[in-house]
Amino acid sequence: MIPWLPLLAIPFAAALSAGLILRLRPLLVRYALARPNARSSHTVPTPQGGGIAVVTALVTVSGLLAGAPEMGPREAWTWLAGGALVLAVLGAADDLRPLPALLRLAVQVAVVGVLVARLDGRLAPWAPLWLERGAATLAGVWFVNLTNFMDGLDWMTVAEIVPVSGALVLLGLFGPLPLLPTLVAAALLGALVGFAPFNRPVARLFLGDVGSLPVGLVTAWLLCQLALAGGFAAALLLPLTYLADASLTLAARAARGERVWEAHRGHYYQRATVNGLSVTGVVARVGAVNVALAGLAAATLIWPSPAVTVAALAAGAALVAVLLRRFARAPAPAALRS
Repeated sequence: MIPWLPLLAIPFAAALSAGLILRLRPLLVRYALARPNARSSHTVPTPQGGGIAVVTALVTVSGLLAGAPEMGPREAWTWLAGGALVLAVLGAADDLRPLPALLRLAVQVAVVGVLVARLDGRLAPWAPLWLERGAATLAGVWFVNLTNFMDGLDWMTVAEIVPVSGALVLLGLFGPLPLLPTLVAAALLGALVGFAPFNRPVARLFLGDVGSLPVGLVTAWLLCQLALAGGFAAALLLPLTYLADASLTLAARAARGERVWEAHRGHYYQRATVNGLSVTGVVARVGAVNVALAGLAAATLIWPSPAVTVAALAAGAALVAVLLRRFARAPAPAALRS
């Protein structure tokens, strides 16, 4: 029974997330409206802050079930939950009144650095520990921010994180992921499923930084746990759509001398909507590619050989390249071309 305990977290977290949203939405409409601007993908004021319910459901349900003795020590969960709550508070403050970029970055580095320092195991045993930990901290901070950057379209975070967390749950039940990370992945999956009906196009509620920052942190921690369990290639494949879109966009903006920390509409998924694809069309394509990436990630664990790993990474890179190329060159309607 215990190996299947994480599955209980999915319906419990979904119900709690949806229930909290129903209670909180009137307050969010009153105090946390996101008003459209030149960089927005929405055209009418929409409440943000749905991440309050998502993070609360994630932390509460995973915390309750993590008390089972078979889950092992709760220390790792305690540090992760604490870090997620710190970033949730940071994000909530930024949602209400934008904070200085350096302050946001400093808090993120501190939170990620603490979690990296408490990792049990080595990601790159051939490298000096300080170099490995420093690289892991930079990667974690980048993942937190790219999750925030990519949360700019209805259902985009759902289309990305639901397949990733779902795959992690399966890799915990049938593969190498330990039981505690499997539980956290299940709670994250359920919390986002509960949020999804309110964010489907056209969204009635946004996640907000209060949700995107901790969701990015938890997802990065889960992928790190998968890498530590021997699934490094799988940990790269699962979020490859997010990694490619955000990283290529950042590199292009930096090359043009733009302020990379400022909001913009230069991501591939945003360009796709400008070029004529519907929001539903964009997120459906992202979701489909992510499901395929999950299959490739599983293949690297089922058949752990260099040939399969290289083939899976190459196939994943090709899939994402085709997707981003499609987004960049989506045919525009006549009204837009004129």
